Amino acid sequence: MLRFKTVTDGLAGFNRDGWCIFGRDTALLHWLKTATPAALACRHDPTHGAWLRSGGTWFVGVNALKNDGAGVVNGSGPLRGRAIDFCRQSLGFDGALDGALDPAQVSICYPGFPIQDAGESAASFAFRRDRDAAHLDGLHAVGPERRRKLLEYQGFLLGIPITRADSKAAPLVVWEGSHHIMAQMLRRELAAIEPSDWPEIDLTQPYQAARRRVFETCKRRVIHADPGQAYLLHRMALHGISNWQNGAKAAPEGRAILYFRPEVSRDGWLD
Repeated sequence: MLRFKTVTDGLAGFNRDGWCIFGRDTALLHWLKTATPAALACRHDPTHGAWLRSGGTWFVGVNALKNDGAGVVNGSGPLRGRAIDFCRQSLGFDGALDGALDPAQVSICYPGFPIQDAGESAASFAFRRDRDAAHLDGLHAVGPERRRKLLEYQGFLLGIPITRADSKAAPLVVWEGSHHIMAQMLRRELAAIEPSDWPEIDLTQPYQAARRRVFETCKRRVIHADPGQAYLLHRMALHGISNWQNGAKAAPEGRAILYFRPEVSRDGWLD
């Protein structure tokens, strides 16, 4: 499990905006030669059939890629490149990063996304369609009343596109600077509580209030990148998936992105 260290210099833009993008990376392209076929094959694995959602327009693919903690999949070699170097050197993680990567999500969207699923409420679908299903990773809707509780503690969200798609093909969106508002809310609600008790705290009302403030004050940014590039989101940034727009262009396999969200220690998570 990763642990935080003192944050180093060179983080001004990331700390201000809550996201950054890395340009074309030879080391990442080398890794993708093996990782991309393995990731796209997950869509057709019968054991992952339940991940096809939104009327067949979204393969959610949580932890579907069978990479190890270093990012090795099917003999690809470890995940390398500028984004990983930034996480290791600038975000304050120790040398355990190479062995602490989670199995990546394989998120694939298709034309028509989103479509209302059977059993999905009208309100839930409207929020997905109109607000990109904006959410904070790790904050889960629990029980029939869908009370929001913090159940996962991730260090960052690293997105790695594996197919070409334009910026109209269901891109990731982030509310720039939202991590400041969410961090303020979480510290106010949790700082005086033992981390072991955090999963029991109902954060529904403060989270919804903070989210409304984000919608009112933060700029919604479309994050678009091609294979060989990568982008990084702050662990407390509000984000979601935009609709697939008319005329959007993407590879025949769909708009496919890998997401890594390695788990971290709760100690220092609020800082």
